[in-house]
Amino acid sequence: MRSRIFAAAGAAVLLACTAHPATAAPGPRAAAAAAPDISLANVKAHLAQLQTIANNNGGNRAHGRPGNKASVDYVKAKLDAAGYVTTVQTFTSSGATGYNLIADWPGGDPDRVLMTGAHLDSVTAGPGINDNGSGSAAILETALVVAQQNLKPDKHLRFAWWGAEELGLVGSNYYTNNLPSAERSKIKGYLNYDMVGSPNPGYFAYDGDGSSGSGGPAGSAEIEKVQRDYFASINVPVQDTAFDGRSDYGGFIRYGIPAGGLFTGAEEYKTSAQAQLWGGQAGTAFDRCYHSSCDTTANINDTALDRNSDAIAYSVWTLAGTPAPPGETVYADDLETDKGWTANPAGTDTAATGKFERGVPQATSYSGTNLQLAAAGGTRTLVTGASGGTSAGDNDIDGGTTSIQSAPITLPTGTLTLSFSWYLGHLNNASSDDYLRVRVVGPNGTTTVLNQPGAATNRSASWQTATANVSSFAGQSVRILVDAADAGGGSLIEAGIDNIKITKS
Repeated sequence: MRSRIFAAAGAAVLLACTAHPATAAPGPRAAAAAAPDISLANVKAHLAQLQTIANNNGGNRAHGRPGNKASVDYVKAKLDAAGYVTTVQTFTSSGATGYNLIADWPGGDPDRVLMTGAHLDSVTAGPGINDNGSGSAAILETALVVAQQNLKPDKHLRFAWWGAEELGLVGSNYYTNNLPSAERSKIKGYLNYDMVGSPNPGYFAYDGDGSSGSGGPAGSAEIEKVQRDYFASINVPVQDTAFDGRSDYGGFIRYGIPAGGLFTGAEEYKTSAQAQLWGGQAGTAFDRCYHSSCDTTANINDTALDRNSDAIAYSVWTLAGTPAPPGETVYADDLETDKGWTANPAGTDTAATGKFERGVPQATSYSGTNLQLAAAGGTRTLVTGASGGTSAGDNDIDGGTTSIQSAPITLPTGTLTLSFSWYLGHLNNASSDDYLRVRVVGPNGTTTVLNQPGAATNRSASWQTATANVSSFAGQSVRILVDAADAGGGSLIEAGIDNIKITKS
């Protein structure tokens, strides 16, 4: 990682996770395939190899030095053996050849790419085991577990190890600048991991929603929330770190690609308040060996490295969309034929336009923000006003709520999983009063399986997969109720639901 400081003198911009706004939640994932526990021993074995490479090549793995190319060769050999399609991209900086290693996991939607990256070079002063062997080793082991589990996610997975980050993000900027715009548009999220094992660690997530004053492009808040969700599950507080352009996310956010990542601190000093949160020593650097010869395998906090490695895997599994293995299908509706959906079933809808219907949606957008999408499969979907009209705001939801409900669905006994595709698109005149919601209504109660609020930011619609355990309704007759609202006053809101399925396992 390049030398960096926190904006506004550090601690002033850091917000404890308990006070962090919970906007733009990515939706329920309770029935998703469980993310693995990444082996700390395996991650440390990669670090030991990087240390050996540095020892054998003048004490570093810096750009233009033989240790850098040897590091690329080590990681590439691991990925090639695991079944990845690898590419080494070369570039020139400071009169020397640099290397970006790109690894694609076969499968997933090629038009929806989730990319995970870390820089592989060190400074010339030392072997760079925390900066950034830690991030490089953690994403390498995550990639290898993807292969071991033969993961088949919804999105296409791509991993990257960047060159010449320490010279000014040279490798990652070269990649994004030279990627055709059509290919850049396919990258739906970029995860960046730079220094995740600092010896006096803090736990920081990049500020996706801008709550500390430096947010990322639309969609970054969802990435931040996923990363925070993992740490909340292990009761570890997380604070914001700014998108200040000092790591490899820079070339991605410049092109409007949603981004996020984790960081355990560099040369900044840990405050007393932070030591109370996380332990460690106040008044000393998070990494006293930052950019120094002592950044060796002895310069790693195992607990931080273990936690962050598991958080990386959780983020990849969650954001890539990894549903549980399919079982017996007991209900399916791709919306291509009429299976008895009823609009405004309770007679209480208030929306004047953009009412839910089963129709053929016309894609609409405004200034590069997708609002209404074509069906996720086939031609028809449940959509808030299928016609596009002459402008993006012609047939969006206006004036209140709109709802649509399925015909009765008789469920068998057993373990049941509901899955469906969904999107919510809106402009920055939206608010948290606006929403898309999906509920299961049974004879003894109702369960909300998706509750996606709006926010005062442009949210580009993209099809996502939600899953939820609905076994509590086993043996009952239920209906699926979908509703959405423009309740915040004149917002531009669109929503869609498709490919509804209930399986028994």
